[in-house]
Amino acid sequence: MDLRSLLNLDDYERLEVIHDARSGLTAVIAIHSTKLGPGLGGCRMWNYPSVEDAIIDAVRLARGMTYKSAMAELPFGGGKAVIIGDPGKDKNERLFRAFGRFINRLQGEYITGMDVGTTSADMDWVFQETSYVTDITGSLGAAGTFTADMTAYGVFLAMKASLKKLDGSESLSGKVVAVQGLGKVGMFLCRYLAHAGAKLVVSDLNDELVRKAVQDYGARAAGVDQIARELCDIFSPCALGGIINDASIPQLQCRIVAGAANNQLAEERHGDVLHRRGILYAPDYVINAGGIIVTAAELNDNSPSYARSRVEQIYRTLTNVFDWSDKHGVSTAKAANQLTEQLLGE
Repeated sequence: MDLRSLLNLDDYERLEVIHDARSGLTAVIAIHSTKLGPGLGGCRMWNYPSVEDAIIDAVRLARGMTYKSAMAELPFGGGKAVIIGDPGKDKNERLFRAFGRFINRLQGEYITGMDVGTTSADMDWVFQETSYVTDITGSLGAAGTFTADMTAYGVFLAMKASLKKLDGSESLSGKVVAVQGLGKVGMFLCRYLAHAGAKLVVSDLNDELVRKAVQDYGARAAGVDQIARELCDIFSPCALGGIINDASIPQLQCRIVAGAANNQLAEERHGDVLHRRGILYAPDYVINAGGIIVTAAELNDNSPSYARSRVEQIYRTLTNVFDWSDKHGVSTAKAANQLTEQLLGE
């Protein structure tokens, strides 16, 4: 596999594939850009099939973090770390402390934190070796609850902005929203939507989470293979990336795609495909920035209320993306990228 040509690695400042035999650590640290500040992005732990798969995930996520921070007007760049392993079986103090020592060697080029498969307890082990870590016990994002809440809140506001663009009204009352993925963010999003009067259709691999959404928010359950085909106003991917692809796009029966998942477009061209189909896409890194906003607030010793006020700016930022799309006749995905590259260029 020619990773350099596949991922255009020349655009990245740093890529480290690290291995520590004593702890069993194998990890990838990708730093896309530090132009606006230190690379900021969490540490994901996942049972990747290969090191190549881990590298692909890390570099794509790192680039997304650069764009996410830039569009949220945060003084940080983009980075990401992934640890290869089963988060349910392979965690131990020695492994995360070894990871912390590698982070420390970067001397602030990259700041890590929680992500899929990692917890504040893991970050506490990392903190024993480096200060370049967030989400430790007692911090603003430690439990993940506030982070998830604010991520969901940003997506909720983006849905309102999207409806305003299409209908002239941001009301969600009576609108059908299909939520794919009911983790912390997906469940918080269901709460916001239910309180706004939306009709929910939900799916998740965990049947217990589906039952909870049905019971608590009056949702209707759909199969994991059916949710993208539901007739709805808004399709909201809140689980895996790459869900918007050549196979799924022809099946979509929505007017809007707005979700919390990272890297929703399998390829950049899929943003153009949605545009040609007349489906309004709210670019993922624009609307799911609530988590990184909370992390930035923590690093700058800001309050939860300050973080929430910054998340509320997502509505305005997304509206600017829509305006740019209309003005220049490009897809919203392309508009977001062009605006971000303009910010990075400045």
